[in-house]
Amino acid sequence: MSETRAVDHSEDLLSLPSALPAWQAVQQQALRLADTRIADLWAADPERAGRWLTRAGPVLMDLGKQRLDAEALSDLLDLAEATDVRGVLRRQFGGEPVNLTEGRAAWHTALRATQPLPEVQASLQRMGEIVAQIHHGQWRGSTGYPIRDVVNIGVGGSDLGPRMVCDALTHAACPEGRTLGIHFVSSIDGAQLAKLLRRLRPETTLFLISSKSFTTSDTLANARTALDWLARAVPSTEEAMRHHVIGISATPAKMAEFGIPPENQLLFWDWVGGRFSLWSAIGFPIALLLGMDGFRELLAGAAFMDQHALEAPLIDNLPVLLGLIGVWNSTFLGLRGHAVLPYDGRLASFPAFLTQLEMESNGKSVTRAGVPVNYATCPVLWGEIGPNAQHAFYQLLHQGTQAVSADFIAPVRRYQHAAEGLQAQHRLNLANCLAQSQVLAFGDGCLPAPDPSPHRRYPGNQPSTTLLLDELTPHALGALVALYEHKVAVMAAVWDINPFDQWGVELGKKMAGEAERLLCGGDPSARADGSTLALVAHIRALQENA
Repeated sequence: MSETRAVDHSEDLLSLPSALPAWQAVQQQALRLADTRIADLWAADPERAGRWLTRAGPVLMDLGKQRLDAEALSDLLDLAEATDVRGVLRRQFGGEPVNLTEGRAAWHTALRATQPLPEVQASLQRMGEIVAQIHHGQWRGSTGYPIRDVVNIGVGGSDLGPRMVCDALTHAACPEGRTLGIHFVSSIDGAQLAKLLRRLRPETTLFLISSKSFTTSDTLANARTALDWLARAVPSTEEAMRHHVIGISATPAKMAEFGIPPENQLLFWDWVGGRFSLWSAIGFPIALLLGMDGFRELLAGAAFMDQHALEAPLIDNLPVLLGLIGVWNSTFLGLRGHAVLPYDGRLASFPAFLTQLEMESNGKSVTRAGVPVNYATCPVLWGEIGPNAQHAFYQLLHQGTQAVSADFIAPVRRYQHAAEGLQAQHRLNLANCLAQSQVLAFGDGCLPAPDPSPHRRYPGNQPSTTLLLDELTPHALGALVALYEHKVAVMAAVWDINPFDQWGVELGKKMAGEAERLLCGGDPSARADGSTLALVAHIRALQENA
């Protein structure tokens, strides 16, 4: 009989950041403050308001409604020093291969540098040339008509980033961008594309096929459907590709194999992660909307926040503070949910964008060295436009059993030159933003006489951060997005995880190919489980009977 031996993991545990004295000091702070309410923190520190406001460029951040005090923040800053947060950022900004599992840099900051790399400058120049051709009616369809509609076909980072920015900045479109229809398709089931194609004309439509690898099945399936649709008006595939398709990818050979001519290819590089790629040629729809000057303003806003992240003292550093607050809430206070609540309808896509940015980046359970962690990492993110969310899930935030954290985001200036009615609506919108964060933090304690009924009690003590933008401009949005990108990197540094790979999604892609083979009548492999086989049998039976 073989002898079972216990495996000694003590050496692995000692390599975790949780073994650091600085980590344990923060742990003690969390225990000290476990029963302390946000209202108590304000009662103990009358000067709290001034201490917890931090500004960088167009962004003001208020941490006053978080569940920590100056002593706990000081220990969190020590933890940032102990986990070398600043060094991690410098190595990333320097183009070092910080994505260890793939041996790559994560150098999206180079895309918006004030002195761009030659290859980045060349890509921007080519983007500008094509933007000018389309804006001036010089890029024409195969029958000679100028392009009127542009359809971006992508998924994940090739869809969420450009879509979010275009939704947010439609009001800032250049004159030529306002005349273009810019559309986004990502769903593999074809529903989005089918609905869209019913109202477009092939002769005046340009498709952008956006995929870093140019092997993503979702994107290529939609692209082939688009080509079939084009074939009704443009019988020659070569003509369709030349006049109606632009490829955007890091793999030019795959684009050429698909039939896209070199002059219709926009390139970026393998050191640009998908969810960080809107600053690259993946942002071509943004450039079409804003014009290249507007696109460069977006880049400049991000570059400003890059410099702030690198140079500002930790105590005044917005990305560092936001990241440390995220670690404090998720890891030390045990808050497993985080709501993103923009109070501006133009930011409707921002919660979905951040969902990918944070959960795909930091949804990890092993360190960079492959050691299983013994602490919680990324919380579950979700969100909605704040005024809509008030009538949907705020009930759980205010009176449910789940402790969650939240980010409130709003622009201060809007409708300055509009009718008084719109200005009044914006004041009401801002009032709701401020009031909801107040009630989450203080509950019915902010009322002079709380209702004694248990059904009408608001316990409060739900922490939140408020981020106010001076105004929603390309520069301000660029700074805001970069702020959250660096927040992700800061949290990952403290947790000692790699935020730049996403191996968790790869197995699902592989198994989808196996499932498709089964749906086509293939024999099951050893990997096929009984539940899946039963579902396949049901689907095939219904389809065959139909």
